[in-house]
Amino acid sequence: MAGTAFDTPDDLDRVLRRELRSIQLRPHLTDGCLTTTGLTLAPPTPPRKPQ
Repeated sequence: MAGTAFDTPDDLDRVLRRELRSIQLRPHLTDGCLTTTGLTLAPPTPPRKPQ
C-alpha cells in the first residue's frame, strides 16, 4: 500500500479492512512476527471468581 493515494476515506477503509482480513486468514504471519520478538505465547488466564 506504500505510495497509494486514496480518493476518499471510504477507499482507505475498504483497502485496510481487506488487507487486515488477509493477514487474519494467515495466522502463520502473526505467529512468525511474535516468535521473532522472543516473547512466549501462552493462553489467556481465566478471570478469578469472586469469593
